[in-house]
Amino acid sequence: MGNVLTLCETNGASLRSNALSAITFARKAAELHGGEVIILLIGKGVSAAAEDACKYAPNVVVVENDGLEHSLAETYAPIVAKAAKDEGATLVCAAAGAVGKDILPRVAALLDSGMASDIADIEGKNTFKRSILAGNAFSRIEISSDIICVTARQSEFAPAEPLAAAGSSKTADAGELNALGAEFVKLEGGGGGDRPDLNDASVVVSGGRGMGNGENFAVLEKLAGTLNAAMGASRAATDAGYVPADWQVGQTGKIVAPDLYIAVAISGAIQHLAGMKNSKTIVAINKDEEAPIFQIADYGLVAKWEDTIESLTAEIAKLKASQA
Repeated sequence: MGNVLTLCETNGASLRSNALSAITFARKAAELHGGEVIILLIGKGVSAAAEDACKYAPNVVVVENDGLEHSLAETYAPIVAKAAKDEGATLVCAAAGAVGKDILPRVAALLDSGMASDIADIEGKNTFKRSILAGNAFSRIEISSDIICVTARQSEFAPAEPLAAAGSSKTADAGELNALGAEFVKLEGGGGGDRPDLNDASVVVSGGRGMGNGENFAVLEKLAGTLNAAMGASRAATDAGYVPADWQVGQTGKIVAPDLYIAVAISGAIQHLAGMKNSKTIVAINKDEEAPIFQIADYGLVAKWEDTIESLTAEIAKLKASQA
């Protein structure tokens, strides 16, 4: 028997949506490991999210320190590894985002444990399913170490629902912080402004190489603003320099599963589909009626983006105004 320690990311006084997906995975794992889910919060001012975290797990551990403002793997990993030992964890997990993928492999090294990354399901106490070949096949991974480290793909696990009764929280000491020579310099975002984060958004508007150039993405950004949506893009668009690289959705970009995904001028290469095909509703706008994106779209419009997006944005704005 063992507990499942879940490293959760926060956004102010609440957990991020990818944390809720990680908790869903953790609950499934805890049933198989015979223990409880323990949420671990690390960072500067992170105690503000403890109350929210207690809604989702019986136990929450808070490690707060001004030196932990930025999620450096060098400083975070030793804290996670120590918490795993202190809390009797036989599995340590996090969402398979930038933070989880950075920290958990180092945690695995410190614990001398096996690592299963970017998994899509748990099939047994130490057996996991992982998507391969751009989502066209699955591999089965079996870990034999006493402690297992796992990053879970957000798009494969629904956000956790609150428990019937809230849990309790406690604080733990960060210990001596040693960044091992690493230094946080700056964070360069993708110019998203007030738009939701791509990993957290319920609506995503994405553009492809068919947009022609970066300036034309302003039309999509106006649509995204009307829908309070995040901006995404295909790899072809980011490689061409149209938009920032952190907008990329796909096998080598971000994996998303929003309620609504609008793909504009995106042909639908298999690498892109791997990053968004689990979206609840997919709308595709493309002038090529043979574009592969139409094979998975719930709604498709064969048309040029130049002839549709501005009128679509205007109609959505009118509808929202009438409902206000």
